[in-house]
Amino acid sequence: MTMYLVERNIPGADTLTRAELKDISAKSNGVVAGLGVPYVWHRTYAAGDKLYCIHEADSAEAIYRHAENGGFPADLVVEIKNIFGPETAKEAV
Repeated sequence: MTMYLVERNIPGADTLTRAELKDISAKSNGVVAGLGVPYVWHRTYAAGDKLYCIHEADSAEAIYRHAENGGFPADLVVEIKNIFGPETAKEAV
């Protein structure tokens, strides 16, 4: 499967309450279970008026279907080509 970054424009995303996040998570989990295709939602970050989600699926189309079925915006869906961090500086090339 391929990893994707999903950007969702949601005004006040960074002020969603724990109860609201719980409801959104439950809705997303239910949609994932009903998609009928391999799909993993890894994590979501709330920052400003956006949610940044990391999902894994066989295609971007599956990501858009998840968004549509859940009533979530999916304003940007891009394939993640590389993951790196501070530890990458120590790797042998």
